[in-house]
Amino acid sequence: MSIQWFPGHMNKARKQVEEILPQIHLIIEVLDARIPFSSENPMIAKLRGDKPCIKVLTKSDLADPVMTQQWIDYLDKKKGVKALALTTEQPEKTQGLIDLCRKMLPGKDQGHNDIHVMIMGIPNVGKSTLINTLAGKTIAKTGNEPAVTKGQQRINLRNGIMLFDTPGMLWPKVESEKGSYRLATTGAIKDTAMSYDDVAFFAADFLLKHYPSLLMARYQLDELPTTELDFLELIGKKRGCLRAGGKVDLEKISTILLNELRSGTLGRITLENPEETERETVIVKQLIAEKEAKKAARKKNRKKGKSS
Repeated sequence: MSIQWFPGHMNKARKQVEEILPQIHLIIEVLDARIPFSSENPMIAKLRGDKPCIKVLTKSDLADPVMTQQWIDYLDKKKGVKALALTTEQPEKTQGLIDLCRKMLPGKDQGHNDIHVMIMGIPNVGKSTLINTLAGKTIAKTGNEPAVTKGQQRINLRNGIMLFDTPGMLWPKVESEKGSYRLATTGAIKDTAMSYDDVAFFAADFLLKHYPSLLMARYQLDELPTTELDFLELIGKKRGCLRAGGKVDLEKISTILLNELRSGTLGRITLENPEETERETVIVKQLIAEKEAKKAARKKNRKKGKSS
């Protein structure tokens, strides 16, 4: 399953980014530390070209610290890229981002002109919170659902940095099925875009395989079921999420599970690792190539039909 969710304001924002990009010296891409790969917008890589880029992993207080370090090491190997993890609990570390901007543009801040930095990221990744911390006051509107920021703005940080803010942008089509589920699990995609039950089944399956001890501790279980359905039904009964006749209300317990995962109540969780996502990238490229080949073949057959 791939998701197509590209509201009009995002398309408009992309065009605005393309227009203003020649003025930009450096790009900050904000990623969710729980899904650094799935929250990385491939459109941004195409738009930025060879401009230096800082990948900021926000919400790192919700992510598995061991996995976060793996992701930083992995991203640092990319050309023109530096990565760092931040959390709203340590705003003083956010100021280190300014120093990193200057380090990546040696000599640029020696003149009288500001360094132009564009901050980008998908919806609900913590971009507005980061901007407010950098500015030292509330400038960007924040919210716990995607697509809060809808307009572009310039923010003079008055320290030699001019920040260009953009609305959160998803790309037109999320081709990776697992990537779609990860985005939905963390709340980057509006809950109306996918079934809560469906997303919770994905999350439960992942957690049973990778974080069983966290599940046992949170839901006070001595042992875990082997399937996601059995798990959801078990904790649904423990939480009293029942319908008439004693059946478990899957939608209700699914909502509880996802909310507890997103808030960090379950513990510090990361939903992907570099090695796994590299394999997924290869598979997705193959699928896209196959789709394009079939599309070209259909087009060719239609032309043959018209000429015969």
